[in-house]
Amino acid sequence: MSDDFQKGAIAATRAMRGVFPATPLMKNEHLSERFGAEIYLKREDLSPVRSYKLRGAFNAMRKLIPEHGVFVCASAGNHAQGVAFMCSHFGVRGVIFMPVTTPQQKIQKTRMFGGPNIEVRLVGDYFDKTLAAAQEFCTQEGARFLSPFDDDDVIEGQASVAVEIEDQLGGVPDHIILPVGGGGLSAGTRAFFGSRCDYTFVEPVGAPSLGRALEEGHPVDVSPINSFVDGAAVAKIGQRTFEKLKDARRSDVVHLTEDRICVSIIEMLNVEGIVLEPAGALSIEALGEVAEQIRGKTVVCIASGGNFDFERLPEVKERAQRYSGLKKYFILRLPQRPGALKEFLNILGPEDDICRFEYLKKSARNFGSVLIGIETLTPDSFPRFLAQLDDAGFTYTDITNDETLAQFVL
Repeated sequence: MSDDFQKGAIAATRAMRGVFPATPLMKNEHLSERFGAEIYLKREDLSPVRSYKLRGAFNAMRKLIPEHGVFVCASAGNHAQGVAFMCSHFGVRGVIFMPVTTPQQKIQKTRMFGGPNIEVRLVGDYFDKTLAAAQEFCTQEGARFLSPFDDDDVIEGQASVAVEIEDQLGGVPDHIILPVGGGGLSAGTRAFFGSRCDYTFVEPVGAPSLGRALEEGHPVDVSPINSFVDGAAVAKIGQRTFEKLKDARRSDVVHLTEDRICVSIIEMLNVEGIVLEPAGALSIEALGEVAEQIRGKTVVCIASGGNFDFERLPEVKERAQRYSGLKKYFILRLPQRPGALKEFLNILGPEDDICRFEYLKKSARNFGSVLIGIETLTPDSFPRFLAQLDDAGFTYTDITNDETLAQFVL
């Protein structure tokens, strides 16, 4: 940790207090009891824009306002909202480029935060076209492009999260768990804390940009990526952020499947009443990966954001149930004779429920293919159910984890 970076992060944090208060650092009794550790959540979901992104936007803009009158960004989510909020605060003009496919909820929130100070331009079906349009605009108009992560002032601004943690905790935690997308938050936090604590960096399986960069020794484009964890779905980690992370241990990087992340989203909503977006739940779900390392220690998980569109809740619940083994889908070959369906229904246990039943082929005379979904209260029910199917002579295929097939029929 360099003294200059530490001083800059502290100065940025102090300046932020004129705009918004520090986000809470809250001990979570539920998680602490489960993992035998003192586990705190740094609640970035409670910032004015429900993510940490306004920190970097604030720090970059406060240093550049004398030089630039127009700020530009390309984003479909939290970065756009952070920039919009700060454009309104500083009273400067902002042009925010968003993909045409951006949900209306995110567009409306961006406009709400920016008010008359910002203009939203919808360009391109995919982010690469949106980004190209934003950069072309900057070239033509002499505007300043604000990177969501690959900028020294942005990294310094995100380090304010670490400054607040040390102040609120009265010291440095033993272990900190950080979600990673482009690397701004993790680079800033690690640069501030240095070797004073242990780290776990968490990425979704569908966008392993830090893991691959550490393996190759430089940033690597990992396209195509899975965009489900949109707040951390970055195809290539930033060059500046990687410079601050390149000596991290590969063993400190964990990758979680998109379905698994949904388990923590549902649990935190049902148990704690905390609304987290997929990227915001990454650090919490990763606790299971480091359970032995953190026992008896003080641990901070960064809940990086809570911009969750509740229209996604059915999909999140579905993914969580499938990962937890509480829901499975089968293609069942059902004999076309009287009583066959009744025989199948008699196999179901008292805790089993049919959540999907659809004939896929209705022209067969002797057998019909049925898509069937079974939901149960405990994953232990399925071995019994499948054994009874086998004993009864039913032919079936478990398609629960067949992602290609699931895109068409689930």
